[in-house]
This record gives sequence, C-alpha cells and structure tokens, in this order.
Amino acid sequence: ENGLPYVRRDGEVNPERNEGDSVALGRMNRAVQALCLGYFFSDREEYAEHAARLLRTWFLDPETGMKPNLTYGQAIPGITEGRGIGIIDTASLASLVDVVGLLDPSPAWTAGDRQGLEQWFGAYLDWLLTSKHGRDEARAHNNHGTWYDVQVVAFALFSGRGEVARKTLEEVGTKRLAKQIEPDGRQPHELARTKTWSYSVMNLHGFLTLARLGRHAEVDLWNFATEDGRSLRRALDFLAGYGKPEAEWPHPQLGGWHFHALLPCLLIGAEGFAEPAYRELLARLPEDGVRKDRSQLFHPPAP
Repeated sequence: ENGLPYVRRDGEVNPERNEGDSVALGRMNRAVQALCLGYFFSDREEYAEHAARLLRTWFLDPETGMKPNLTYGQAIPGITEGRGIGIIDTASLASLVDVVGLLDPSPAWTAGDRQGLEQWFGAYLDWLLTSKHGRDEARAHNNHGTWYDVQVVAFALFSGRGEVARKTLEEVGTKRLAKQIEPDGRQPHELARTKTWSYSVMNLHGFLTLARLGRHAEVDLWNFATEDGRSLRRALDFLAGYGKPEAEWPHPQLGGWHFHALLPCLLIGAEGFAEPAYRELLARLPEDGVRKDRSQLFHPPAP
C-alpha cells in the first residue's frame, strides 16, 4: 500500500530519479561547459554572461544556491535518507571546475564570483573528507572510490588545497589501481555488474582523469605499474582491443555495448601516453559521432 520495500535492480534506473535534483544538475553542468567552451572559441560575451548566471544561480545566490553537501544523495524511501554512494552524482562537477577558468577574461565573471565558487567547493571538499557519507565512499573499491578521488583532487586543486590533492594522488596507485586492475587489464569489480562495458569505461575514465590531474601535483600515475603489470596502460589496452571490427564484448551489458563510449579515454590516453595508435582507433568509429563528441575540444591532435 505504501509502495515499500524498494528492490535493488543493478544497472536499472528508478524513473522517480528524474524528479530529483540530479537531472537539473546534469542540465546545468552540460550547459555551463558548452557555454564556457563556446565563449573560449568565439569570444561571444553572451555565452560568458549566461554561464556566469547559471553558476551564480546554482552555487552562489542565497535564494537559489545548493548547499555544499549530499546528505540526502541517492536516498531510498523506507530505508535511508541518503547514502555515501550518492556522491557519484557530483562526479561531473570535476569537469565544471576545470572549464570555469575559461570565463576569467569576461567581465561577466568577477573575482568575487570566482572566490565565492572556490569557497563553495572548499566547503564541499571538507564535507567529502569528514562526513560519514564521504568516509564511506572513500572506502569504495570500484568506480565509486575512483570518482570520489577525482572529486577530492579536482576540488582541492580548485580551492587552493594542493596538499590534499597531492596526498590523495600519491595513494591512488596502491590504494586503487593495484586493487582494481588485473595484470591483463581487466577490472573485475566492474565486470561483476550488469553493465560491464559501461562501468569498465567509466572507471578507466576516472583513473585517466586522476593521471591528468596528477600533473598539477607532480604525481606520475601514467607510469605507475605493479610488479605483476597492473597499470593504466594495461587497462586501456584491454578495452581498446575491442575496437577491432570483428570484436564482440563477451560480458553482460544491459542495453548493448558501443565502442564509441571509449572515445574520451582514447583521446586522454593518446595524449598522456604519447601513443598515436589510440587516436587512430577513432577512424573505426562513425565519423559523425566522432565529430560531434565535445571531448575532442580538450584533446586536439598534435601538430
């Protein structure tokens, strides 16, 4: 009668989720990133003005701004008001704090705006590090733990907490990579799910993002490898091997699998490992889909 209890169905999304803040968060984030990039490449001031308006509305305006915590993230009616795994829903904000810097030349985005946003993410970082939800997510052994680290590092760098970023990055090799990647490149925690391709790509993308961020803290994850060969390079090679026309993903994947999802990882890997073969795999993807993928704006081909 009351619709309880809720039942866990791995890989399936409760349609009630579309009524929550995560959908609005995604729309805001995608819009801000598009507007920041549009402003950078076109110098059209109206793009910067609208990006600034969205950022102030979501983060800074006392009447409309969100609180810097996810206390009620991914609640389950009848079971919990919120849980640590809800922190994965703000993983995309790690990209947002990256593109916000493109607004700096615009008078629409003031020094006070930037300082306010840095303070917001500094407060959110403190919540991630000290709250029960945050500590629970830090202990996750799959993509949740990886993307928790991405957020901690990105928000620490953005809010001027370099020591926090460096400490987190220095632990990634032994705490995450060595325990999540097999010597042949498989990611067993992701292969235990119902969307094995999606989660494998997602987790690898998080690891590659950490490697990119490591450059800002003098931590090299590109060349990290255990004695038995567990490494980022091995994980990327494992997934890239399914780019052959005859290849078929042999693990469960609800909704089917698409090699195109690996595109951002291939671009980051081509740059980070100085390996053009990863970029050459893009030629095997539908040209229209490759051309429309915004991630290429962050990874232009070498001259």
